[in-house]
Amino acid sequence: MVFITTLSLFSFEEDSVPSIEIPHFDKLVHFSFYFVFTALGCFAFREMDRRNTPLKKAIVKIVLYAVVYGIIIEVLQGVATKNREPDLLDVLANSLGALFGSFSVKYIFSGKTSLKWMK
Repeated sequence: MVFITTLSLFSFEEDSVPSIEIPHFDKLVHFSFYFVFTALGCFAFREMDRRNTPLKKAIVKIVLYAVVYGIIIEVLQGVATKNREPDLLDVLANSLGALFGSFSVKYIFSGKTSLKWMK
């Protein structure tokens, strides 16, 4: 989470960062970060809660946290930085990444694999 916050709010010098010219590459990065954020968040929630929370409830909580966090970060980019602008498409990419991350966790623990989510 600190990693995402730092990268989201830090302004990089144009010349100091290697440039890759791939259309909408930043949206893929947003999607990927929030996919991993949500999947790892579900696993962490499961372990911290000692497996007492049902899978569906854990997924809903983590996705909600991820989406709200993504919105807050985008707002902060517009308010707290000089060179960054909030972008609604970034919020969409973040939210889709969180949803797909949750679908992956749900599939992993769906019973079609050897892993089980107790409760």
